[in-house]
Amino acid sequence: MGATSHQAGAAGRALAADRPSSIRNVVLVGHSGSGKTTLVEALALTAGAVNRAGRVEDGATVSDYDEIEHRRQRSVQLSLVPVEWGGIKINILDTPGYADFVGELRAGLRAADAALFVVSASDGIDGATRMVWDECEAVGMPRAIVVTHLEAARSDYAQMTTVCGEIFGADDPDAVIPLYLPLHGPAGPDGHAPVTGLLGLLSRRVYEYASGERVERDPDPAELSLITDARARLIEGIIAESEDESLMDRYLGGEEIDLKTLVDDLERAVARGTFHPVLMAAPATDGARQGLGTVELLELVTGGFPTPLERAAVTVTRPDGSARPDVTCDPDGSLVAEVVKTSSDPYVGRVSLVRVFSGTLKADETVHVSGHGLADRGHEDHDIDERVGTLSSPFGKQQRVLTRCIAGDLACVAKLTRAETGDTLSAKDDPLLMQPWTMPDPLLPLAIEAHSKADEDKLSQGLARLVAEDPTMRLEQNPHTHQVVLWCLGEAHQDVALERLRTRYGVQVDPVPHKVSLRETFGAKASGRGRHVKQSGGHGQFAICEIEVEPLPPGSGIEFVDKVVGGSVPRQFIPSVEKGVRTQAARGVAAGYPLVDVRVTLLDGKAHSVDSSDAAFQTAGALALREAAAEARIELLEPVAELAVLVPDEYVGPVMSDLAGRRGRVVGTDQAGPGRTRVRAEIPEIEIGRYAVELRSVSHGTGRFARAYARHEPMPPQIADKVRAQPEKGS
Repeated sequence: MGATSHQAGAAGRALAADRPSSIRNVVLVGHSGSGKTTLVEALALTAGAVNRAGRVEDGATVSDYDEIEHRRQRSVQLSLVPVEWGGIKINILDTPGYADFVGELRAGLRAADAALFVVSASDGIDGATRMVWDECEAVGMPRAIVVTHLEAARSDYAQMTTVCGEIFGADDPDAVIPLYLPLHGPAGPDGHAPVTGLLGLLSRRVYEYASGERVERDPDPAELSLITDARARLIEGIIAESEDESLMDRYLGGEEIDLKTLVDDLERAVARGTFHPVLMAAPATDGARQGLGTVELLELVTGGFPTPLERAAVTVTRPDGSARPDVTCDPDGSLVAEVVKTSSDPYVGRVSLVRVFSGTLKADETVHVSGHGLADRGHEDHDIDERVGTLSSPFGKQQRVLTRCIAGDLACVAKLTRAETGDTLSAKDDPLLMQPWTMPDPLLPLAIEAHSKADEDKLSQGLARLVAEDPTMRLEQNPHTHQVVLWCLGEAHQDVALERLRTRYGVQVDPVPHKVSLRETFGAKASGRGRHVKQSGGHGQFAICEIEVEPLPPGSGIEFVDKVVGGSVPRQFIPSVEKGVRTQAARGVAAGYPLVDVRVTLLDGKAHSVDSSDAAFQTAGALALREAAAEARIELLEPVAELAVLVPDEYVGPVMSDLAGRRGRVVGTDQAGPGRTRVRAEIPEIEIGRYAVELRSVSHGTGRFARAYARHEPMPPQIADKVRAQPEKGS
């Protein structure tokens, strides 16, 4: 944090840590376009991990190697870039900033011990980034802030640090303070003065990057004045977090606090998660070796962020749920590792990114794989033994071989064919299970059909592999609408799913309109007569039955009552009539949707001693139900969902207005924490097919919602008429 550190090259070899204290696991958080991936490459370049062009030796970018990403020019998955600085291995986890891939972000938070929040000096801080900050604060994760895009003409570092203090330091503004001030070069024709260096507030030194290498010097009088004015607030903020209660009195008494004491207290406060320094960074330009602020950032990570040893003990159970003592970060302890990401490589097959929490994972050993809790998303529960393939350290699209991965470190594991994201790896003779982290619920449906017969044959396997990679995706085969539905987090998530099916698994599918599960019922009592009489030589077909149909309360289903007297319908054929009625009810009687909530009473009928049969009375029962429907008012029933929408208080009004416009009924609101409200409503499911996308617009990306089926209820006549006019299109 002001002292020069040497570079430790990593190109051409895998980085392997020999002890947990020499590891730092850091996740980058920020909205799409904030500059996370560019920052990763700048840090890797400064640490000597890549060549001067900022590329891996084979030409791929350092992180995010994914063909889909490169075509779309956006990050859609979690990626790991290990670098080394001052003898410390830093596992940098680059996460997507787009809301559709929040599952990758949560996996990164699970695998990391600290977070770098990347904010753009020109774009500001979005609501989703604020929410992630609050989540990190709730669990006490150490955080620092990096301001990027300083080269933009409208960027203002001073204003951005003020905004960071207001948003991230709402409870304690003095805990969010910059460590450096920008050193500006000559202004250009547009009046914008580029940032060419940093003014170190603690060290009272100047670090210039204009030459492409970091050059340290003493400040001139004007620079020293700027440093002095800002330094006092920084020191007071550090001292306020110090464990030495006498330090503030000494400082207020005029004593000069030595630099080492301040740096040590700063590092302890950052590691505890109570102080959040603000730094700035920019990538190297014109072939320069070091990007602005990258050395300072690497020094903060290695000196101020916690080691895996400081992480709280991990709660584990046995696969059967029985208790087991918590495990700590001990390379010699029981093996406990977790799959935080699963991907497919066209050459080596499935690759699992694993964080080892305890013990040591070794190549070619047999481990136990335990996974529970995601059966509702198409992920089966399993407890099996699997042989670990090659261990490797990722570097762009390359994998550099490791022999082992100790507690606190991350590595890629090849050929774990059954392990999925969220699964636990443990010793085969001591199987353990970690509690999986909370996955966002996919609430945007995508109904699909195979494009051809050849695609249909491959569809099942392709979908299984797709959801195995992505636990934020849920696969549903709806028994009522007979559709195959992929539930996703947003439109971009849907696009990536379709493209991966096509490019990775060779399955072409066509999106089709998603149908909700509509029902039909009788609006009033009606009667029907089913007559099925055919004579065509030999045995004929003869069956006549008379029924009465009346509506029942919601949820009653189909009730069949036999009131035949005198044997007009022989006893052996009464079940046949019921079967025919129920079969026709399942097909529908008006618009092709299942009939529910009616009582069908068999009153009378006729039979023939020779020509009556089971099949004939089934047909007669179906005909009688259709005739009764033709005379009655048939109502369409639509599913209604219970919706719970969680939004900041300022968006409660717009959300309630939007729900009202969707035929929703707000049933209550309640406080769900500081500044947040939960709006509870009942709303027809046909109105919320795209609510996962539309809520983002209404709430500026800050809203979340959960839904649950409540019941079916009558659809308004004008909407029902439209549905009946196009029954095959569903919703």
